[in-house]
Amino acid sequence: MQIRVYYEDTDVGGVVYYANYLKYCERARSEVFFRRGLMPYDSKGHFFVKNLCADYKANAFLGDMLDVSVELRSMKAASFVLYQEVKRGDEVLFSMELTLVYVSHDQKIKRLGREEKALIEEMFTPPRS
Repeated sequence: MQIRVYYEDTDVGGVVYYANYLKYCERARSEVFFRRGLMPYDSKGHFFVKNLCADYKANAFLGDMLDVSVELRSMKAASFVLYQEVKRGDEVLFSMELTLVYVSHDQKIKRLGREEKALIEEMFTPPRS
């Protein structure tokens, strides 16, 4: 997914504010669902971020065009791990690994069904070259 850096994304020096990289990644994850006509929640539950590890490598600036990617790393019964990068051209500016957990609307952890796991794997596994 491509994102342009706007003035509202930056500090007084035109550098992207650190928290906005997390927002860019959230948008990219949601966009994977939207492009399939889906929502990142259903009648049974939704996902929440259990933990994440972020690595800020270089700054993005006002006007930059950024590419945000998302890739499935692993899956368990009720959670899965994604890896995301924010790049400007070939340069990786930011990366993170995060664990998403599936919970019911009353906030109880739920196991992912076979169909849900297959869909997540299909959506977040990059095509082989």
